[in-house]
Amino acid sequence: MDLDRYFARIGLSAAPALSPDGLATLQGAHRRAIGFENLAIPLGEGICIDSKSVFEKLVLRGRGGYCFEQNRLFSDVLSTLGLVNRPLLARVLLGLAEGVVPPRTHTLLLVNLGGAAWIADAGFGGSYVPPLPLEDGAQVQTGDGAWHRLLRSGERGSLGGEWRLERAGPASATDGRAAPHGDWQAQYVFDLGEVVPDDLEMSNHWTATRAGTRFTSFCVASVVLEDGFASLSDRQFTRSCTGVSEFRQIESAAEYASLLSETFGIALSEDEAARLPIFR
Repeated sequence: MDLDRYFARIGLSAAPALSPDGLATLQGAHRRAIGFENLAIPLGEGICIDSKSVFEKLVLRGRGGYCFEQNRLFSDVLSTLGLVNRPLLARVLLGLAEGVVPPRTHTLLLVNLGGAAWIADAGFGGSYVPPLPLEDGAQVQTGDGAWHRLLRSGERGSLGGEWRLERAGPASATDGRAAPHGDWQAQYVFDLGEVVPDDLEMSNHWTATRAGTRFTSFCVASVVLEDGFASLSDRQFTRSCTGVSEFRQIESAAEYASLLSETFGIALSEDEAARLPIFR
């Protein structure tokens, strides 16, 4: 871990304080600078989630990544700064019908912050999930106008998990999977069970290779903005800032690569963009 290179990538001159506000500052800078994306899958590159590979891709090459990559990098940064943390696995409920129980295809972090447990998530592509204390009913608001809360969810060991993350806010500040109403909507559920590296490898492999899933069927990207959110689903671009939304269709690989660089903080060449199935 080269913290100087990482801070340069996310636009910070130095590490923030090891406090709740500092954690929020660090995660916010990460999510605004390093776009969420799955483009390695349609490009046939494969996705490695060891520390060296993730640092090389997201920091040195200027690419983005999805949750297993983003939170591997963020975990390594927190550890280097002295914050003890470990991964958790979650079932993403965003956009699913009530009662559907999906597999554990999302990872987030449990962080020891001054002796208290917090969750941190630098890799949720559906919307911005801010750090939250691991407390039943904990709530926090983000710059896009949304509220987020944690609730105890189900019995210990049940498929519903022990904790449920919910969001209430404008659907425009999401990747399009949110229901149009602004009331509380489930994002994901998780428990606190131990997650070992092979658990992450298995979940990552399933997510990156299972036919017919979101990440093997679409080219997706998203990024947090100061007061909103931007997303790409194949060639459909959406940006929402202070309640004003923009929608447009991307017409060419050159336009796609330029948009990724300027808006999402993702370095992809025009030649690479042209290899994506949406332009073939």
